[in-house]
Amino acid sequence: VRARRSSLALVWTIARRELRDTLRDWRIVTPILVLTLVFPWLMNWTAQLAIDFVQQREAAIIGERLIPFLLMIVGFFPVTFSLIIGLETFVGEKERRSIEPLLSMPITDLELYLGKMLSATALPLLGGLLGIAVYLAGLYLSIGYLPSLQLFVQIVLLNVVTAVMMVSGAVVVSSQTTSVRSANLLASFIIVPTALLMQGESIIMFWGYYDALWAILVAVALITLILVRMGIHSFNREEILGREIDELNLRRSLRLLGHYFASSPARLPAAEGPARGPGLLPWLLRVYRRDLPYLLQHNWMPLAMVALFVLVAVALGWALVDDYPLPPGSLALQNLSRQDFDSLSNVSFLPSLTTGGILFHNVRVLLFAALLAVISLGVLAVLMLMVPMGLVGFIAGQVAAQGQDPLTFLAAFVLPHGLLEIPAAVIATAFALRVGASLTAPPEGVTVGENLLAAVADLVKVFLFLVVPLLCLAAFLEANVTPEIVLWAYGG
Repeated sequence: VRARRSSLALVWTIARRELRDTLRDWRIVTPILVLTLVFPWLMNWTAQLAIDFVQQREAAIIGERLIPFLLMIVGFFPVTFSLIIGLETFVGEKERRSIEPLLSMPITDLELYLGKMLSATALPLLGGLLGIAVYLAGLYLSIGYLPSLQLFVQIVLLNVVTAVMMVSGAVVVSSQTTSVRSANLLASFIIVPTALLMQGESIIMFWGYYDALWAILVAVALITLILVRMGIHSFNREEILGREIDELNLRRSLRLLGHYFASSPARLPAAEGPARGPGLLPWLLRVYRRDLPYLLQHNWMPLAMVALFVLVAVALGWALVDDYPLPPGSLALQNLSRQDFDSLSNVSFLPSLTTGGILFHNVRVLLFAALLAVISLGVLAVLMLMVPMGLVGFIAGQVAAQGQDPLTFLAAFVLPHGLLEIPAAVIATAFALRVGASLTAPPEGVTVGENLLAAVADLVKVFLFLVVPLLCLAAFLEANVTPEIVLWAYGG
């Protein structure tokens, strides 16, 4: 217990030192004060104008949904300064040549890292919470509005976890770059996802689905924990002092990626030297006999997680049937004809009912999910798979709600090609999830970039030699066999 208290005291010492330096910088304090005291008044005036405008047009619900969104924005704007402070934590001190005494202090890397995070979060978060309080006081005095306790708690917690998420990401960037300019450029990888998150939260608030904010809160908290773990694991004070310039050696990266792709995945290969094999055919035999079974066996955890999320998505889709029932008779599956399948080609967002069209669509979606996995730590890749599986569960539940057999529906519409397509999608998403996770905890002696390239090489190998063949067979079945089974089961 005494050691823990001593560790917390050291963390607070670092945070207090950083806060003292921050409060001396008027370029940071002044905008926070303006956003804390002036911006809430501006939002209060905006809310009054909006309510008066929509009440004149008998659309008061728009004003009611707008106020919680403005409440969240008032708290979020001061929090954005935590990103600026976080980006300055290590690389800023390195440019000012004040980091050597800090890194030479007799404290652990964990204590130093947490102290920096606490100092970068405290002042902007306090400004955001004060802004929320000022805005609520103005609303209550002007129009007598007070949010429900649940909504108030959700908005406060969302601002807290968003601030910590932005700071944790900014500190990771600051500890891995060599200049403030490069850190600011990399900040877009934090700003853009956060902006998209705010847009999603605003849509949920305008529709009034406030319970969904709990799910977003949990997701953001998990991402924050991953970023904190990533920062703690990758933080090394000797590397911060020794790194002089950021260099992107594209030729070496491509050579290393090819080396990982050609080598056996039994262990992480050496960083240098091309992989030489006996020939293409023996190499392909090794890929199917050893590499693919090894990769599937040793990545059982992401495979199991993605499969579990698929089942959860189907269950959630089914659970939404009672809340969003379709009109009776809207799923009249009897007397289907071949013309009904031909009419699907007129739907713009659906691929053409051909083997090539379906294959191109599935490959494109899975590759896009893999790309999103890199910038979202794998989260968006899993969500992209959960959406269509949730839709399958929702439609199957609607079929059951209208008195038809959902098992017959699934056996006719999904099972023929789904036996191959769903496992292929699960495998591709699991390895995309591993690509995102490779950024968080590289093995000892391996850089983040090398670990990422190794994960990408495994993804490419599995995708080319396992996922694509499964998708080819599934696309052929979906274009040629599934319609015949559907017509046999539901045709007139």
